[in-house]
Amino acid sequence: MTIIDIIKNTEQKMLNTIKILKENLKKIRTGRANISMLDYIQVKYHENLTKLLKIANVILVNSHTISIQPFEQEMTSIIKKAINEANLGLNPTIQNDVIYISIPPLTKERREEIVKLIKNITEETKISIRKIRRDSNEILKKLLKNKILSIDDEYRNQHNIQKLTDKFILEIDQLLINKEKEILTF
Repeated sequence: MTIIDIIKNTEQKMLNTIKILKENLKKIRTGRANISMLDYIQVKYHENLTKLLKIANVILVNSHTISIQPFEQEMTSIIKKAINEANLGLNPTIQNDVIYISIPPLTKERREEIVKLIKNITEETKISIRKIRRDSNEILKKLLKNKILSIDDEYRNQHNIQKLTDKFILEIDQLLINKEKEILTF
């Protein structure tokens, strides 16, 4: 494994970690209707699991309501069941073969609980980023020990890995600030 591979591998692992964080943050309710809340819901359609957004027309009616019009009428109850089973805290109702999801406003206490949850999630992500850094630095130390790298090369590459770590930690902090603002503003 070359040094370039180590750096690229480190960056790719960190990018994947950030991607997972973004996906997890998307799933967290903010008190406002948002079509992306439904991105991860899968529905059994013709014996296959299919994303909800591929088998229904999803419309943001207003800031607190989403409507879902299945392309096939017989899918209405199946879609409602999938939404309930997704454990997103949503309560879909059916009216004239259209599914409506009303998003009730969050209480102040619930908003504060969600912010605590987000802080925990982002802190766990930072720990994952630091673990990736530590693992990469261990590889560099082994290369130094085996005299494949000079001390200067090890130091320079540890510095490069630290710059990557700092960049991704900053991105995590910004994601936290943005999500916190989204949740706490009414």
